[in-house]
Amino acid sequence: MATKTEALAAATLGDPRWAAVVARDGAADGRFFYSVRTTGVFCRPSCGARTPRPENVGFHSTVTAAEQAGFRACRRCKPGEPSLAVKHADRVAELCRFIQASEQMPSLEELAERAGLSPYHLHRVFKAATGLTPKGYAAAQRAERIRTGLTKRGSVTEAIYDAGFNSSGRFYETSSQVLGMTPTNFRAGGANTEIRFAIAECSLGPILVATSDRGVCAILMGDDPDALAKDLQDRFPQATLVGGDAKFEQLVAKVVGFVEAPGVGLDLPLDVRGTAFQQRVWQALCEIPAGKTASYTDIAERIGSPKSVRAVAQACGANALAVVIPCHRVVRNDGALSGYRWGVERKRALLDREAEHATSPVESPRRGLARGAQR
Repeated sequence: MATKTEALAAATLGDPRWAAVVARDGAADGRFFYSVRTTGVFCRPSCGARTPRPENVGFHSTVTAAEQAGFRACRRCKPGEPSLAVKHADRVAELCRFIQASEQMPSLEELAERAGLSPYHLHRVFKAATGLTPKGYAAAQRAERIRTGLTKRGSVTEAIYDAGFNSSGRFYETSSQVLGMTPTNFRAGGANTEIRFAIAECSLGPILVATSDRGVCAILMGDDPDALAKDLQDRFPQATLVGGDAKFEQLVAKVVGFVEAPGVGLDLPLDVRGTAFQQRVWQALCEIPAGKTASYTDIAERIGSPKSVRAVAQACGANALAVVIPCHRVVRNDGALSGYRWGVERKRALLDREAEHATSPVESPRRGLARGAQR
């Protein structure tokens, strides 16, 4: 009898699913279920019940398989019903649709009542599912609505009120953060906006540095200087592009020096424009020390949105400030180098260079990120 018990325990302990049961790993819910012979009950891996003895445990791929084996569903974790994570995801998806359809920004209390949760609990659940707070998501939706409205025919005032702003004055107070410029200039593709730029050579090839009146707005790398200039022009087709003077060349030299020796750090005002989610990703990238790397999964977990790995990768691809916002420090889970907007070879070269010069962490441009506009 002892030999049989030991054999059953050894089989369970050797099964990788047992570790998920011991850890009550919610990520394993739905992948399998476990049953307990002494109670006749089957549970989810995340069930909060006392951990059973391993010799009494069996594993099942589906609810039906567990029931056919003669076990009944646990009344605590209710494995036959949608998991709590799925229920929360459904609630958040419904709230997102509600926010998108609302003319005015709903309050946290209103959203919590609609979801049947406390405001505190909803705040946590919503942020875990979307990577944003309800207020941040609503602000991003309103910003997108005003951008869309400004690209259509009609007055600027109509676009402002259609986006849910109570008054034009309230919008103009935040227009710089929402659009990065006045709504009239945005509608005109950046008209009346002056962007100073210059193209230099570094060891990685041509590099373009551009600044607005708010700070450095683009650092682009590539193989063709003309293609870099076109990339900049495509961003704001009506903006006035002005070649840099001797003073501007000093700024470019600082950027080039930073590319060549990342350990020296770079302290420049930045004009960073992106959605609230993108800015959270970029801030997390800036906190990776020079010479170190992190996976897309790591970044998603750091910003409190572990299921947003694909969105993290997209935010890295949207980064227009090469090296300063170090998206080259993000690698795949196995450590391999994945796609990089400016080429995998440049990514490898930057990482090798940082490993050689990593005597201290690169100074994080947090001030610039904090002032960046959402778009």
